[in-house]
Amino acid sequence: MTNVSDTAEEFQVPRVESPQLKLAKVAAAGDMRATRDLLEQVTPRMSRSVQVVLGYGSPDVEDVVQQSLIAFVQALPSFRGECEPVHFASRIAVRTAVAARKRARAQHQRRDDEIDLETLESNGAQPAEQLRAARRKKMVLDLLNDIPDEQAESIALRFVLGWSLGDVAKATGVPVNTVRSRLRLAKEALRRRIEQNPRLAEELGVDA
Repeated sequence: MTNVSDTAEEFQVPRVESPQLKLAKVAAAGDMRATRDLLEQVTPRMSRSVQVVLGYGSPDVEDVVQQSLIAFVQALPSFRGECEPVHFASRIAVRTAVAARKRARAQHQRRDDEIDLETLESNGAQPAEQLRAARRKKMVLDLLNDIPDEQAESIALRFVLGWSLGDVAKATGVPVNTVRSRLRLAKEALRRRIEQNPRLAEELGVDA
């Protein structure tokens, strides 16, 4: 049976332009003051996106955030207002961070990411459950190095940042079903990784 909420996400619902969306359109036209104001609004979310993808202990966070901000400004003229500017900015930050992870892996041996358990939503979870959540998160982040960019981007937005399918579709400019397909392929890759490591499957509490 089709999930009603998922089906609803496939339809564009008319909405009133937000102040940030109006600001983005002015900035896209080349207004420097609007661009500065917009950057002030989206930088915190972009920084968090980069930190989550790279790992909170990564020494490359600051550089990648700066690269993301530059890429965002350069991409503004192509922004069509199909999603909120902060989602557009976060998507660029994720894409930039994923590319940085892959470059780093190509240049030197992959190092373990530091997982900040305080940033995980515990919802009353016990320490063991928090540790398992951290391991799951690290597995997803490690997977980003090995799958195509469009899959890496979708899985990072959906499962690392917690976006809805509709938000991912709007930000990436593809239909919801395309997002589902990319996520399915990414999860299949993750499943293969688990199957190759029974001990890891046991630690994560999944069936190999």
